[in-house]
Amino acid sequence: MAHHASEATAEGEEAEGATEAGAEALTGAGDEKPPGSGTGGADEGRSAAGGEEEPGRRKKALRKAGLLSAGLLAGVLALGLGAITVVKPYLSPADFEGPGSGSVTVRITPGSSAYTIGSALAEAGVVASAQSFVRAAEERAVTDRLRPGHYRLRRGMAAVAALDLLLKPGSRVVRRVTVPEGLRVQEVFSRLSKLAGLPIEELRKVDKALVGLPKYAPGLEGFLFPATYEIEPGDTAVDVLAAMVERFAAAARHVGLEEGAKRVNLTPLEVVTVASMIQAEGGTDEDYPKIARVIYNRLAKGTPLEIDSTVLYAQNRRTLRVTESDTKVDSPYNTYRHKGLPPGPIANPGEKALMAALNPAEGDWHWFVTTDPAHRITKFTNKESEFVRYREELNKNLGTS
Repeated sequence: MAHHASEATAEGEEAEGATEAGAEALTGAGDEKPPGSGTGGADEGRSAAGGEEEPGRRKKALRKAGLLSAGLLAGVLALGLGAITVVKPYLSPADFEGPGSGSVTVRITPGSSAYTIGSALAEAGVVASAQSFVRAAEERAVTDRLRPGHYRLRRGMAAVAALDLLLKPGSRVVRRVTVPEGLRVQEVFSRLSKLAGLPIEELRKVDKALVGLPKYAPGLEGFLFPATYEIEPGDTAVDVLAAMVERFAAAARHVGLEEGAKRVNLTPLEVVTVASMIQAEGGTDEDYPKIARVIYNRLAKGTPLEIDSTVLYAQNRRTLRVTESDTKVDSPYNTYRHKGLPPGPIANPGEKALMAALNPAEGDWHWFVTTDPAHRITKFTNKESEFVRYREELNKNLGTS
């Protein structure tokens, strides 16, 4: 056992000595060059040095590669995060939950896209984002059903809930005003003021040049077309009257008013004037072409028209009882005293009256009397004796005989 131990110690001393000798040789190589070392010794020195530098270079290269990979990865991650940031509002846009609360009115302008509408809703606090509204509209495929107008909505609504309200007619803030046939301009103003809240003075002061009247129209009378109109918040007197005149223009085109006027040897204004008398005299739709024929027959014969409604227009009255003294009123609208047509329309006629003025019935009638106004019964005749009898029938039904 001791022997083995001494051998081991000797081997260790020998190894230790070899190490020291090697160290000396490496150290001495810088001071003394062994014989024949010359260039070869230098080469060996570079080789030995190279042997030590090669692992270091690999480590540096690996570190650089690691840094580059980390940089690329960070760039990719940053790019990914940026893309997610850009795309996320569209993939999962901000949205409220529930039906919302309170009340807010939002206006959708004509021609607005779903995104424009969504932006207006988001700005008003109705929806959380424009994108959430667009997504809801596209998923429901209703973008083409969104209409302009003012809508009463709630703040903090889920996009789908806001969409539902926009598609519901009851959510639209609008006043619907029906203007019946045969009203005069001042009566139309009164109705618009009462039902739409438009100040009557503003209606009366509207510049006629701003409402788009036809060139042949001397004023508003006859050209405020009877129909149902939707009047929204912010609409002015000019807006409403212009809409009515525009609706007249559409009806005039539909019936071919300007072309048809030539056919009945009248100007467009005269056709509207005849239609206004037809409308004012009442009766049924079937009576209108017959009333037109009576007017044209009397014009052709050169006798006064003797239309009661023209006398009442001159007096600014409404009644079924026209007396003899009424027929003597001094006015160019009094067709008892003046032959031919009155200077202009006496009411605002509808499309059926315009059609009748352009397409009178065939007949030789010269008189007509609405003998029973309550039941809209009108009788026509070419005999004055029958006309007198019809007048008596009317007076009896009115309780004035």
